[in-house]
Amino acid sequence: MMRPDTERALAEEIRAADGPLHIVGGGTRGFNVPGVKLFTGGLSGIELYEPGAMTLVVQAGTPLAEVEAVLSAEGQRLAFEPMDHRGMLGTDGAPTIGGVVAANVSGPRRIQVGACRDFLLGIRFVDGQGRVVKNGGRVMKNVTGYDLVKLMAGSFGTLGVMTELSLKVMPQARSMGTLIGEGLGDVRAVQALSAALGAPYDVSGAAHVQGGQTLIRLEGFEASVAYRAKALQALLAPFGVWTLNMEGADLWRDIRDVTALTGPGDIWRVSVKPSDGPGLVAAVPGGRAVYDWGGGLVWLCVPEGSDLRAVLGSLCGHATLIRADAATKARLGVFHPQPEPLARIEAGLRAQFDPRGLFNPGLMAGSRGCGSMEMAG
Repeated sequence: MMRPDTERALAEEIRAADGPLHIVGGGTRGFNVPGVKLFTGGLSGIELYEPGAMTLVVQAGTPLAEVEAVLSAEGQRLAFEPMDHRGMLGTDGAPTIGGVVAANVSGPRRIQVGACRDFLLGIRFVDGQGRVVKNGGRVMKNVTGYDLVKLMAGSFGTLGVMTELSLKVMPQARSMGTLIGEGLGDVRAVQALSAALGAPYDVSGAAHVQGGQTLIRLEGFEASVAYRAKALQALLAPFGVWTLNMEGADLWRDIRDVTALTGPGDIWRVSVKPSDGPGLVAAVPGGRAVYDWGGGLVWLCVPEGSDLRAVLGSLCGHATLIRADAATKARLGVFHPQPEPLARIEAGLRAQFDPRGLFNPGLMAGSRGCGSMEMAG
């Protein structure tokens, strides 16, 4: 077991490693990877925070709750709204900001502001040869060559061990309102969400719980939220009556963390064309679903051992197995297989950054390579 508390110590331990390493942040995602555990929690602390410039420089092992508390004290937030996996997966520990970036964890607001990787300004990490690599900075800018900032987001620790992150942060919304529709079937709900997202009313959340509520979120100044909500109520009248809730933070926390999918079963995360989602869900006997991103992201709980990718078939999309027993994950693979051209690119990246194959071996075997091309959100 390794617990480096400085970047230099981390680099030395990686150079000295003679076998695979299991990179662990907060341990909240429950990955079962062979190798010596390398914990990043010792690399913790906020290096620089400039509220006026809306930039944050933080060590990768810093708990996410600590980051969010510091930002909240200044009326700011991580706009990409990272989820907490612990309830879904039944894990403990504390999510770290490095783990969020490694998995490119992006919540309901992604449809408005973008994914986690879109807020990543700069990065420092140690590669498989023990070299410290730095890319990006503290401001948004275009780059040439490898965009390592984007590449590392969603790589799940297979290319390097992150040590420091520079992030763009955003102001908290002055107010929030949620339009709630009741009793909509999946097809009608997705149609309503698509109509709301296609209107000029700056929707920041669009979700549907199968058999439950359909939710549309608006954020901003209170008068603006009220005006846009009224306009959307008129637009969505053909889909039923929509009530406005101005105290709906708990509703979106539940969508973010997918709390509706409790009980037994495997959980898949499916990215698909919104109009295809209801048909996919209907094709799975015993399936239960939560739709986010206007229907473009489907969280689906299915009977244990079900191969959802076989059901997905020729539909344009991909499915990641989030919760299942070890045997099912070994049989089906966690990540969706990549097309052969992308698989070759990923293999080349792994050879470049981790030539000894130290980092999280086998974790992304389903995608036949690293996670830079896994469309993780």
